[in-house]
Amino acid sequence: MEPIIPEDERSDKPLDTDEIIYHPDMKRANDWILDEYEPPERDVCIFVPCAKKKPYHESPSHQTFDKVIFGLLNPEQVHVVVFGTCGVTPRELDNQYPFMHYQFMLGKCDVPKIKRDFIKMESERLARYLEKTRYKYKHRIAYCIGDFRKAMEKAVEMVDIDVKIVPKEDTIQKNIHLDKKFIYGSLNQKDYLQDFSDAITTKMGLEKKTVAIDKEHSENDNDWYLF
Repeated sequence: MEPIIPEDERSDKPLDTDEIIYHPDMKRANDWILDEYEPPERDVCIFVPCAKKKPYHESPSHQTFDKVIFGLLNPEQVHVVVFGTCGVTPRELDNQYPFMHYQFMLGKCDVPKIKRDFIKMESERLARYLEKTRYKYKHRIAYCIGDFRKAMEKAVEMVDIDVKIVPKEDTIQKNIHLDKKFIYGSLNQKDYLQDFSDAITTKMGLEKKTVAIDKEHSENDNDWYLF
């Protein structure tokens, strides 16, 4: 595939600051996805958060997500779409610039304006993507917490398209740790992953399956946010 942004057309602005959401190349790449990219037709689209390690599909968190997803579904049934700091990025494009090249993690940003702007910008992008793919997917599931979840919830309010957002609220409340920098904990926690698995089996009419996750993996997760 040709680069979304040719090398000689890229901005010289850094990709590692807390203003990554305003970066001209990130905005241009997302506009290309929302205006020109042709999504595949699939039974289900699964939205998952971006990761610190690039490409996303090689990150510890995404490998855990994939164990759940592809332990239940065949690849031809599902389209994985990444969202968050990167905007909205179909995961098959995760080796493209700028998605492969930025380092900043929005989860550690403490600037209220940037957090507010992110939720506004990301919810609008997600709403555009949902509308763009209205007839591409039979079902949609979003696995997210924190500001990413707020953006997805606002996007769903903007369009009349159903997205099952997990983990469940009561599961999140049960796992809140007020002494942590990110109070909701890791998406690799077993309770959260079980909600994720249950959402997939319910949507796809499959038998429920108990999630198995090793303790070390569930606790050693600073892949997309910082404790």
